Amino acid sequence: MVRSPTYPKARRALIERRTLDLTLAALTFTDRQSPARRTAVFAELKQALAHGRDEIKRRFLAGGASGIETARAMAYLTDQLIRVLYDDTTLRVYQTPNPTQAERLAVVAVGGYGRGEMAPFSDVDLLFLLPYKQTPVGEQIVEYMLYMLWDLGLKVGHATRSVEECLRMARQDQTIRTALLESRYVWGDQALYSDLKRRFAAEVVTGTALDFVEAKLGERDARHERMGDSRYVLEPNIKEGKGALRDLHTLYWIAKYAYQVDDVAALPLRGVLTTAEANKFAKAEAFFWTIRCHLHYLAGRAEERLTFDVQRELAAAMGYTDHAGTRGVERFMKHYFLVAKDVGDLTRIFCAALEAEQKRKPKASALHRWFGTKKHEKDGFIVEGNRLSIGQKEAFLADPVNLIRLFWEADRTGFDIHPTALRLVTQNLKLIDAKLRDHPDANRLFLEMLASRNEPEQALRRMNEAGVLGRFVPDFGRVVAQMQYDMYHVFTVDEHTLFAIGILAAIEKGKLKDEAPLATALFPTLVSRRALYVAVLLHDIAKGRGGDHSVLGEQVAYKLCPRLGLTAEETETVAWLVRQHLAMSNTAFRRDLQDPKTLQDFVDLVQSPERLKLLLILTVADIRAVGPKVWNNWKAGLLRELYTLAEAKLTAEPVEGVSPLERRLQAQHTEMRKLLDDWAEADFNAHIALGSPSYWLSADPAILARNARMIRRAMLDGAPLSVETRVDAKRGVTDVTIYTGDHPGVFARIAGALAVAGANIVDARIFTLSNSMVLDSFTVQDQDGGAFDRPDKLARLAVLIEQSLSGRLKSLADLKTQRSGPARTQVFTVPPRVLVHNSASATSTVVEINGRDRPGLLHDLGSTITKQNLQIGAAKITTYGEKVVDVFYVKDIFGLKLERPSKVEELRRALLAVLDTVAPPEPKATRPAARSRAKLAAE
Repeated sequence: MVRSPTYPKARRALIERRTLDLTLAALTFTDRQSPARRTAVFAELKQALAHGRDEIKRRFLAGGASGIETARAMAYLTDQLIRVLYDDTTLRVYQTPNPTQAERLAVVAVGGYGRGEMAPFSDVDLLFLLPYKQTPVGEQIVEYMLYMLWDLGLKVGHATRSVEECLRMARQDQTIRTALLESRYVWGDQALYSDLKRRFAAEVVTGTALDFVEAKLGERDARHERMGDSRYVLEPNIKEGKGALRDLHTLYWIAKYAYQVDDVAALPLRGVLTTAEANKFAKAEAFFWTIRCHLHYLAGRAEERLTFDVQRELAAAMGYTDHAGTRGVERFMKHYFLVAKDVGDLTRIFCAALEAEQKRKPKASALHRWFGTKKHEKDGFIVEGNRLSIGQKEAFLADPVNLIRLFWEADRTGFDIHPTALRLVTQNLKLIDAKLRDHPDANRLFLEMLASRNEPEQALRRMNEAGVLGRFVPDFGRVVAQMQYDMYHVFTVDEHTLFAIGILAAIEKGKLKDEAPLATALFPTLVSRRALYVAVLLHDIAKGRGGDHSVLGEQVAYKLCPRLGLTAEETETVAWLVRQHLAMSNTAFRRDLQDPKTLQDFVDLVQSPERLKLLLILTVADIRAVGPKVWNNWKAGLLRELYTLAEAKLTAEPVEGVSPLERRLQAQHTEMRKLLDDWAEADFNAHIALGSPSYWLSADPAILARNARMIRRAMLDGAPLSVETRVDAKRGVTDVTIYTGDHPGVFARIAGALAVAGANIVDARIFTLSNSMVLDSFTVQDQDGGAFDRPDKLARLAVLIEQSLSGRLKSLADLKTQRSGPARTQVFTVPPRVLVHNSASATSTVVEINGRDRPGLLHDLGSTITKQNLQIGAAKITTYGEKVVDVFYVKDIFGLKLERPSKVEELRRALLAVLDTVAPPEPKATRPAARSRAKLAAE
């Protein structure tokens, strides 16, 4: 980081201050305060600023300047412009050639500008420093300069204070104290600034280092909490995110305040960092600044978030190309996350050095509270302030198993791990070799940690942060910082996995009994508890390898489980769970659970109640760990329904002479009769005759009874159309039931109406009754994944359905022209795919459609199926970020499956034509110079 206002000659070509000053001095105006002169001055300054900015941008994009050099050049350009403006203002506009003591004025840079670093569209933070209170002349000077800078398009933040005011406010406010800490003289009365700097060091900094450190660390923790408390979010904030630039700034502030250094490069001389660690700091800073400058230039404004729409173009600009199995954007983001992790390592090292420093100071009360000082021996480790540390630096060399035992001991005792110990761990990672990986004790300790009844997520997270987990389990190391480039996954693969383990432990402890009651109730009954924890660790371990990660993960499980000490039976269970970890969600969310074939196929796959329980709990943990808005009551209900049906089939006793289907029908009818006890027997039997067995098994008796009353009212009233909505807050959905005459295209028209209303369809069932009427049931949610429950929206929804079915809804045509979502989502390409299954259902052809989601897609797909002279019996709609998986159960006009290959192919081609196959524009070609600059920043 630049701490000096001096710049190399190359930067002086950006703006010639003396030439510009002479140009302003030569302007011939009698009244130097006239608007005409101000306009002329403004034109010269604007031209100089534009030239300087263009040249800085040209050098950066051409590869002639790195990101941090660009940031320094921007600060230099701003310095020179302010100096010219100050001289013109004080020497010509408001002449003060010999200012009195009270009229002295200094212009001081603070914030990022004070560090000598400015992104292309950063704010300019200024302090106008006075010796005493403001004078009329000083007020005119400041006002003139500010208005000129604002008119030039600079975003200027400013304060006008005396030296005394600065010191007083710095004592009271840590933010102002930090701003003064990184302040820098720009122009004006330098002696005035020197007085502030001297008094600030003597009267504010002296004796307060520990309080300042405590405050900065507290601010950092609060900021991390606001930003999601993870450095592995897939759209990180390059400035404020965990492990990003602001964390480096925090380390710089602490170094400057506690060690009185102006550059982190000086810390090795103070014994705080090693030379290698200082170099790591410099590389991280250079990498982040290169990204930030690209980000600003791409956005054309001050943008700090690496959103999906810029990641591909930014990756290409920085020289990340596609390799076999991985895309350039994924390699770029993996590099970003690894650098963010390095910043976390540096933070821990800094804390360790600060703690060592405070031990030598008897009055270091602030850090006593932060770190603690009590020391005693605990099972071969030293405990300092309730944290485990290493007594001898050679402990890991003497017994490399201690690299695992340290984390195991921390989990067993509940102690945190001392930063000094973690620093020693990172310095000895090379000891984690094949010999240690095969060591029985090391594997035993690791397995005990993984399946710990304490905090397994915390133990594994510590290991991952220290680099131990990826080296001890190399297959896991391959997914560390591995990005999943889509809008469904929120975290990197390793972060998702650690979250899933934490959720699994929370389920076991009963902490999620309200959100996941079934999984919580089942956990104590498990026989294969240990295998479940290992399966969660391994379920995504083969992602990013270019094949089916479930199949590849199964192979990893067969190799790793025996090494960890699992039995042959446990190994088989883990391998099966990894291979099938998506089976339950795919079945629940994509198949008709009332279709006997669906249930039979799933039961044949699972085979045992124990596997069923394990798979349910793993599925819950996996989905909940994807992101905060992915799990909802609707998905929970589908999984619970599938589990209940499968469990009943696995454990049911056969009854001679009565088929399972007949038993279920009898049970449904019996329960319905109880709920319709006010109906005459003849009316009830007539209603039963309307539906097919698939209808009577499609829902619970309460819903069927409610539908029965709806149908009876419509028949008595002679109504051609009836629409009922029911909000199910427990499932987080709204059920929309439509009873109307049967005619082609009903599904598509209703789907279009629901799209216009802003409702997302997640499930649909279409039943044709024996009276030539249809009963269509749609399950919908709002845009946030909750129940569609606003009364005004529900009323509009019913009107839109009526208008659509009567052909009066003109908004359907507009759906095709609507954009498919925010601009940042347009970068994702979803390969369209249509799969036609004739073996997934006993009575219907199952059509599975994968493609990019967009408004009106379901309407278009339904219309296309209708034009193929097919009937839709049921539909399952699942959205994974930008990707949609729509599954339709269809029959031909005779109520039969699609058997003819030519008809199947015709349907497939027609549906493919509907899917949005327009790929996003490719990133701009990368210049060779930019590629070399990116590599330079990464080295």
